[in-house]
Amino acid sequence: MNNNQIGLKDAVAIGIGGGIFAVLGLAVDFAKGGTPLAFLIAGTIAVVTSYSYARLSLYFPDKGGTVHYINKGFGRNVFSGGANNLLWISYIIMLCLYASAFGSYGSKLIKITGNYDIDKHILLSCIVLFSAALNYISLKALSLAESAAVYTKMIILGGFVLVGTYGLFSSPYISQLTFSNWSSTLKLVSGGMIIFVAYEGFELIANVVPNLENPQKNVTKAFYISVISVVVLYILIAVITVGSVSFGEIGRAQEYVLAVAAKPALGRIGFTIIGVTALISTFSAINSTLYGGSRVSYELGEDDEDPHEFTKRFWNQPIGLLITTVLTLIVGNILNLESISTAGSAGFLFVFALVNLSNYKLAELTQSKKYISLSGALLCAAALATLIYQQLLTNPVGIYVVFGIIAFAYILEYLYKKTEKVLK
Repeated sequence: MNNNQIGLKDAVAIGIGGGIFAVLGLAVDFAKGGTPLAFLIAGTIAVVTSYSYARLSLYFPDKGGTVHYINKGFGRNVFSGGANNLLWISYIIMLCLYASAFGSYGSKLIKITGNYDIDKHILLSCIVLFSAALNYISLKALSLAESAAVYTKMIILGGFVLVGTYGLFSSPYISQLTFSNWSSTLKLVSGGMIIFVAYEGFELIANVVPNLENPQKNVTKAFYISVISVVVLYILIAVITVGSVSFGEIGRAQEYVLAVAAKPALGRIGFTIIGVTALISTFSAINSTLYGGSRVSYELGEDDEDPHEFTKRFWNQPIGLLITTVLTLIVGNILNLESISTAGSAGFLFVFALVNLSNYKLAELTQSKKYISLSGALLCAAALATLIYQQLLTNPVGIYVVFGIIAFAYILEYLYKKTEKVLK
């Protein structure tokens, strides 16, 4: 195996991500006792979509991943270029979400200035810079760090589930899980959609398929293992959290609620253990998302959907890695958690709908079952519509951000294509 090849466990680690730490409190705020169902709804869309990714990755392996698949399905034009610009922006938003979670948990464990908000932004910025430096070293170094971080997280969270399940039987808050404490159907579905970003990590596997050992054997396994294991784990964590901690306390500790959920069973040491796990998990998610974002920008430049300058290298890595890092530092220190999560979820639901449609159109080439990919596209579209409607009612600023980002992605592509034609 050469230095840049990775194995199945490394690919799975890249796909697992760390979204639960960032959005669990937000999910409870929307779905209340129905939070486990909200995670199941979002997870179902992720599982169906992973089918399209697995088939496309197997037949069209490319470091550009999603960019390549959308271009295959829709051609290289303003529509596909705008969608791919949106994907890159969505990566940046995801990075902001992960970095925000790292800063939130970290500031509860590490006192730098003693001010929670200031410490959060300091830690947020430091972890983004550190992860960018790691990305500049090599893919192998990145995959090794991912594997160590993700599997450590999975072991600790597995222990949390076991201990937390035992503690549920004596919890005074277990009744919060009953149907009477569920939010309305609209809020349940929209709650699942606003935290859909917790599952987007599997998309990153597509970027490393060309470096994957024995892809014919491992591609499908990598996607399904990462998605299904995360869905099951997140649902169990949601059950334990809602059944162990009062809604009031969850609301007060929204940004670091999983650490609070460990206290009833394990006390202060549980808070610390889960807090450290959150730092490990979000660190690994930042690593892999930075990698994916830099590859997207490179592919856009290579396909002439964005300026060809994006194919240039800085310290032997695509210059997009530097640009992505800088933009993450700026946006991550400006937007609030709900607006970040809404924008990220909306962006990925839109892109995933197109990937499902691409596989639907290319089903004969990828030897796919059309009805699965079409179902995935319709589910993503319905979920996006529900998210937009609910957010218009409760958080219109978040939707303005979403529409602004989509418009920016397409205007940027249109102007570039128009300028390119003039120059030619």
